[in-house]
Amino acid sequence: MQIFVDGDAFPNLLKPIIFKQIQRLNIKTTVVANKKINIGKSDLVTYMIVDLGADEADHKIVEMVNESDLVITADIPLADRIISKNAHAIDHRGELYSIDNIKQYLAMRNLMEKIRESGEMTKGPKPFGVKDAELFANQLNAFLTKHYKN
Repeated sequence: MQIFVDGDAFPNLLKPIIFKQIQRLNIKTTVVANKKINIGKSDLVTYMIVDLGADEADHKIVEMVNESDLVITADIPLADRIISKNAHAIDHRGELYSIDNIKQYLAMRNLMEKIRESGEMTKGPKPFGVKDAELFANQLNAFLTKHYKN
């Protein structure tokens, strides 16, 4: 198993959490973004900068991900593409996307996008905080405990 991090909009609070798990379990990790992102210095971590563009990092991650890999992303369409490749996805707030729930998340995202496009003002997500980081850390730990074999 390898971890891929969608580095675009990756919260700073999560960087030490993921880096600690990478080091503890000796997991190869690739951070993909359209700008320089640093989660920590390690031979286990590869940084890949892609061309500017809304979905360039997503396309690269989908191209590289293999079955059973883990992708960390808040991008629901990317998570859907990952799930379709029999890989796993966790969002920044600790939600584990799965074949059972990804279509529901995608439908809700698309509905909210249509509402915004119609001119309706909607609230965005609440600010990312310590509680969200804790939920992410717990979900990541539970996932790795269940799925990662050295």
